[in-house]
Amino acid sequence: MDESTLELVRGWLTRASHDLRSARALAALSEPLLDTAIYHCQQTAEKSVKAWLQSKDDPFPKTHDLEVLVEQAAGINPDFGRFAKAASVLTPYASAFRYPGGSDEPMPTREEFDEALQHAQVIHDFVLNLLPTEARP
Repeated sequence: MDESTLELVRGWLTRASHDLRSARALAALSEPLLDTAIYHCQQTAEKSVKAWLQSKDDPFPKTHDLEVLVEQAAGINPDFGRFAKAASVLTPYASAFRYPGGSDEPMPTREEFDEALQHAQVIHDFVLNLLPTEARP
């Protein structure tokens, strides 16, 4: 991987790790902001997969659809296929709770958030483990 690609990959992963930290911090508040926290879970997974695709010089669409991105990644590394369910869980959180009327529920439940956080962490860790150490933030 050349230096400019490494820099882009690190950029994606830095932002993904910031999203993961933000999700945890927002959920840990005395009055948790789970709607915003769950959005950051989706963003963690999205940016992690985009980092990996970037590392493979595989252009990806400008999308928040994690299902599309995971399917694309699985075309190169079939191990990504195991995240199809996680992608279908996380994808709606890119917008579901961000705007009024975006979901039948006014706010995500703690259980929904916990599941989203688990999926985000697993995908993020998986991508980190695929990449060389010098690509990590």
